[in-house]
Amino acid sequence: MEQFEPDRLSAAQLAAMRRSLTSGRGALTRRSLLRASGAGALTLGGLASLSACGIPPAKRAGDTAAASDDHSAQEKEVNFSNWTEYMDISDDEKTHPTLDEFTKRTGIKVNYTEDINDNVEFFGKIRPQLAAGQDTGRDLIVVTDWLAARIIRLGWAQKLDPSHLPHAYANLIPQFRTPDWDPGRAYSYPWTGIDTVIAYNAKATGGKKVDSVTQLLDDPTLKGRVGFLTEMRDTVGMTLLDQGKDPATFTTADFDAAIGRLQKGVDTKQIRRFTGNDYTSDLDKGDLAACLAWAGDVIQLQAGNPDIKYAIPAPGYITSSDNLLVPAKARHKANAEKLIDFYYEPPIAAQLAAFISYVCPVEGVREDLAKIDPELADNPLIIPDKAMSAKAHAFRSLTSEEETAYEEKFAKLIGA
Repeated sequence: MEQFEPDRLSAAQLAAMRRSLTSGRGALTRRSLLRASGAGALTLGGLASLSACGIPPAKRAGDTAAASDDHSAQEKEVNFSNWTEYMDISDDEKTHPTLDEFTKRTGIKVNYTEDINDNVEFFGKIRPQLAAGQDTGRDLIVVTDWLAARIIRLGWAQKLDPSHLPHAYANLIPQFRTPDWDPGRAYSYPWTGIDTVIAYNAKATGGKKVDSVTQLLDDPTLKGRVGFLTEMRDTVGMTLLDQGKDPATFTTADFDAAIGRLQKGVDTKQIRRFTGNDYTSDLDKGDLAACLAWAGDVIQLQAGNPDIKYAIPAPGYITSSDNLLVPAKARHKANAEKLIDFYYEPPIAAQLAAFISYVCPVEGVREDLAKIDPELADNPLIIPDKAMSAKAHAFRSLTSEEETAYEEKFAKLIGA
């Protein structure tokens, strides 16, 4: 049988994944800071396993996963795998109110499991079954956009039935409707969004607002007190925007120009350092006056320090998402689709958003969220207004060759 090697990982990609796990997004807890979005595995061995022998795809890359025999009508259940602390929970931490409401309304029992700690580790857990054309035991999973793209490309996700998703189709906010890896959301719907913005400590800047990458790189009053992120897509993506380039369509020449711009900031010592999640303590203390930051961190920091501010640059900001997928051969596809659609009802989406405090991808939740927490309802980092949504940009999908080359250049820049 012909073997297929899904995106064999290079040394540069493995190094980037290790950075993500040890100090970047992959090192963060889901509620205390920000979700693990990147490509970190728990051990080097776990990472290496992804670049080992080839495995056969369920179908040829680009094909749709063969529809499984759906047992939804006979078996009133759905098996849902998610990240830890990524669901609302009761005060006694014994039940999940929205899941209970879904069961009460539909009669469908949700077997909810928090067994996703990291994208690569989880992919390594389910890929042997997917590759063999077997049921993973899961009807619904939540994975970050780059992994969702890979699963779809390999033919390991089932195409969703729009007739089962009226709320999702109608209420998905525009900024998440057309990712290049799943145009029109045929296979996936966002669970939450993650935004990269500029954060600054107003006390450390002397009250000066910091609202552009140009200011981060050129303002002499910030010299030596500026931070950028060790996540390539965030740092380079924000720099591309500042240079008038679209992260969805940039060329290698554009990427190289952005690296050169950042290198100048390193050479002149304008940039203090490239950081993972550890920027939060430096920003809080004022050791960093301004930096690129993840929106979830900003919400957490502002709760304890009124000097922490954020800004959306005029050219825009980088956004990504965690996404709901139905794996190939799942036994309860229709039930999973009902659960997806349930979370796109504004009152339900508001309950979830109030608990997890991430970007809510559902239109029309403000009124319901205001009943729970007026402050959250007015926070554009949770409910983007039209102006903010219009500035959202996604970093385009990369080929394996591009990712290897770009990560090597980025690693050299940050001294990794």
